[in-house]
Parts: sequence; C-alpha cells; structure tokens
Amino acid sequence: MSDRPPIPYDYLPPVPGLTVTSDDFVDGATLPNSVLADVMGMTGDNQSPHLRWNDAPAETASFAVTCFDPDAPTGSGFWHWVLFDIPSTVTELPRGAGSGDMTGLPGGAVHARNDMGSPAYVGPAPPDGHGDHRYLFAVHALGVPTLGLDSTATPALVGFNLTFNALARGLLVGIFGR
Repeated sequence: MSDRPPIPYDYLPPVPGLTVTSDDFVDGATLPNSVLADVMGMTGDNQSPHLRWNDAPAETASFAVTCFDPDAPTGSGFWHWVLFDIPSTVTELPRGAGSGDMTGLPGGAVHARNDMGSPAYVGPAPPDGHGDHRYLFAVHALGVPTLGLDSTATPALVGFNLTFNALARGLLVGIFGR
C-alpha cells in the first residue's frame, strides 16, 4: 500500500505500466515555470511539457496523453490536457506540442477541451494558499487506432473511452502550489 493520497487511476481496472519521463521535470518534483499557466495571476510560459514513453505492448494501436489535477477545489478535479489519437509510432512529444502553435503535435492527434474550454494544454494555476497540487501527466497505450471522438468531446467522455481501450498506462506526477 502506498503512502500517497489516492488518485483517480487507483479506481480504474489495473493495466500494465508504461515508463514516462520528461526533459522538463522528474516524477514528484516541482513543475518548472515553462509548463505553468499564464492565467489567474500566473506568469508561466504555458507550454506543454516534453514527454517520452516506452514499454508499450506490441498491440498498441494509438496513444493518449492527459494531465489532471485531482487536488483542484472543484469536487471533480481539473483537466489541463486531453490529447488522443496519437499514432502508435509516436513515443515522444516535444515541449509545446500541445500549446501555442502546436509545433511537434503529431498528425492525426486530437485535442479535447480542457476545463478552461480550450482544445489545448493549459498549465497549472492553483489558487493562492491552497497548498501543493499534484498534476498527473498520464500516457495511455490503447488497443484502437482512434477513439472515434472529436475535439468537442468532454474530458469525461474521453476518459471513459480511454479506460475501456487501455492496454497500459504510465504516470509522471508534477507538483506545484502557491
């Protein structure tokens, strides 16, 4: 049993793990300014972080990348990034692939709306004095080439489809509070 507080993935059917790393931060470390938001009094660069993954099952047909804050004071957390239909040949996203001009976004990949209502990455911006928040960057290896959804899909609908098509999943957790 882990000493960490539970996260939503603890309640999903178990799947094998992927290894997820980043050139921008390490698991359990404070997130750098480059990935923080530029909203709500924040002055971050709002760039999606570099992510790299491996150990996907041979039958992987696509990937999805999500970022979720389970500590947001909403009663339902906060989705910062929902990207799916990433081709199975892709095992790395450069910094900024999900933000700005989307340089490095793989062809065919689809952004669903984040909880700010935008089909892109939005960086962390927790409320002042609310303590440290955990940002769960997840990579999902999927057994289907496409989820059959478009950019109007809600994060919950994408998550439902991810759960029932997941072959493997890996997490990289960043921390930030103000």
